[in-house]
Amino acid sequence: MGYIKEPEGVDFIIQSKPLTDKERKEISKFIQNYKATHSSKKSVTKTRTPSSKQKTLV
Repeated sequence: MGYIKEPEGVDFIIQSKPLTDKERKEISKFIQNYKATHSSKKSVTKTRTPSSKQKTLV
């Protein structure tokens, strides 16, 4: 992987402004609501099935 040089006039550094208390609370409420409504999904577990390529011992 090589070094990528920034083109002139382009800055790849991104700085976000700090969140206010109101924004933090809104995000927390959204996450709680999302978890409450989407937690009913059941995870699928994989079961192991014997392969036809496996040798059987006699």
